[in-house]
Amino acid sequence: MTRVLVVDDQFLIRAGLVGLLRAAPGIEVVGEAADGAEAVERAAATRPDVILMDIRMPGISGITATERILAGADGAGPPPRILVLTTFDLDEYVYAALRAGASGFLLKDAGPERLLAAVAAVANGDTLFAPSVTRRLIEALAPHDRVVEPSADLAVLTAREVEVLRLIAQGLSNMDIAGRLFISEATVKTHLNRTMSKLDLGSRAQAVVLAYESGLVKPGRTGLPG
Repeated sequence: MTRVLVVDDQFLIRAGLVGLLRAAPGIEVVGEAADGAEAVERAAATRPDVILMDIRMPGISGITATERILAGADGAGPPPRILVLTTFDLDEYVYAALRAGASGFLLKDAGPERLLAAVAAVANGDTLFAPSVTRRLIEALAPHDRVVEPSADLAVLTAREVEVLRLIAQGLSNMDIAGRLFISEATVKTHLNRTMSKLDLGSRAQAVVLAYESGLVKPGRTGLPG
C-alpha cells in the first residue's frame, strides 16, 4: 500500500482528491492538511510515502512546507516523495519546488488517471513533470548563449554514474535506463543512490536540476514530453 497525505487549502479540492485516492487500489490516505504548517505536523505524525502538496496556501507555502518536511526526516525510513499539485504552471514555482526537493510537479487539471499514475511514479522513485511545463522548465534550467564546462562536482562521479545521471535528466525511468545500458534496474538504483550521496542531493528531481545547471544535459537532447 502507498500511504498518501493530501495537502490543499480548498476543502472541495482536497475532498475530491481524498475520494479519488481512497477509491484506487493500493493507496491508503493517511491524513489531510489545509495549510503548510498542518502539513508539516501531519507528515511527522503519519509518515506517508507520498504527499500531494498544494503550493499557494495561507501562512506557510507548499514549497516551504516541502523544505521543512524533508529537512525534518529522521532517517528512520525513506523520506516522503512530494508531488506538487497546483493550478499555476509558472516557471518560478516549478523551479522552487524542485529546489525544495519535490519529486514531481503536476497541474490540477491533469485528470484522475494522470494523477494516480503520478502518485505511482513518484512512489517508485521516478521524477514526474507535467508535460505542459516541461519545455519551460528545461529552458529555465539550461544555460544559454554560453559555453558551460561540466560542473567540478561531477568529477567525483564514475563514467557510468555520469551516464545514468544524464539519462535521468533526459526523463528516462529506471526501467528505460536499464534497457538502454543493458543493466538491471537494481544496478541503476545503485548508481543513482551513489550519485546522490556523492553530490549531497536529497531527491531525484534535484539531480535533474544539477544536470541541467551544470550543462551535462542541454535543450534538444531530452526525451521528456513537452
